Amino acid sequence: MKNIIEKIKKVPHVATGALFGKLSKDIGIDLGTANTLVYVSGKGIVINEPSVVAINSRTGQILAIGREAKRMVGKTPGHISATKPLVDGVVSDFEVTEQMLRYFIEQVHKDSFSLLLRPRVLIGIPSGVTEVEKRAVIDAAMNAGAREAYLIDEPMAASIGARLPVTDAGGNMIVDIGGGTAEIAVISLGGVVVARSLRTAGDEMNEDVVRYCRDEFNLLIGERTAEEIKITIGNAYPLKKPLSMIIRGRDLVSGLPKQLHMTDEQAREALSRSIRVIVNSIKTIIEETPPELIADIMQKGIILAGGGSLVRGLDKLIANQTEMPVRMMEDPLTAVVRGTGIVLEDIENLKEVLVENDQQESLR
Repeated sequence: MKNIIEKIKKVPHVATGALFGKLSKDIGIDLGTANTLVYVSGKGIVINEPSVVAINSRTGQILAIGREAKRMVGKTPGHISATKPLVDGVVSDFEVTEQMLRYFIEQVHKDSFSLLLRPRVLIGIPSGVTEVEKRAVIDAAMNAGAREAYLIDEPMAASIGARLPVTDAGGNMIVDIGGGTAEIAVISLGGVVVARSLRTAGDEMNEDVVRYCRDEFNLLIGERTAEEIKITIGNAYPLKKPLSMIIRGRDLVSGLPKQLHMTDEQAREALSRSIRVIVNSIKTIIEETPPELIADIMQKGIILAGGGSLVRGLDKLIANQTEMPVRMMEDPLTAVVRGTGIVLEDIENLKEVLVENDQQESLR
């Protein structure tokens, strides 16, 4: 092993990076508010886990990460907190985010030599983040064990994941609705022409459901129940077949347990506030888009990605409001991480789609 390292040191700088790229596993990460997905070069998506970390506040010890931690949400004693280290798509707790990234990187490399664990990492971030927030993501990735860290806008990654011709001189419109942010962007010639990043997305929809149940039914429900309602009967456009489900919580008047039936019409009313914000923002972006690109989008249609786009009838509502064709991309939940994987496979030729940062200079 010592001889191998000595040989690597003697290789010129460019070749050294290429050689380390072969020895380590390059990783693409969709660092989402709700879920973190990890793509490994040559293998595909290997990790898809909730972005939740359980911490013992007395000792500072991390007890669980991912699915195991999510099962603890709302069920922990006072000294244990199951939290999301990312809020609205950006790092809110640097140290916990670093620990979570380290855990995922170690999971990818658990069968490899510890000496060769430092991979190149490409991370999808919301398009509206500040320079400080970008730096926080890069620092967290580097401290978690990355050799090099690069950033890519989530709408660009989602477009690449949908196999749209983003480097051509033609308009492509993508709406990526995640947990913390909704990204709306028009892309052409490998760059974002016009974009908007909303802090109204899946998590805000859950809060709308909690608020609706409290105001309309005097029923207090938790975040997990609200998400279950959104997934089971949530909709944005009238359904042909009615849906309903039993919801359980605490009666705010008596303080006792209570259960009732909730219909799809009530769920649609509960979600209407957040969905209205997203649809109005899509219309605003269309108004700001150059007419030549609008002509392209009218032919290709608006592409929906992200878990929030799976709300029933959302595509029909957007099509009705914008008078444009709308289609859901294949497997919208993994759009961003698949896009990071495609870029990783050919990062030298696709470097123009990356977000500018110090690490990118090493590619030039």
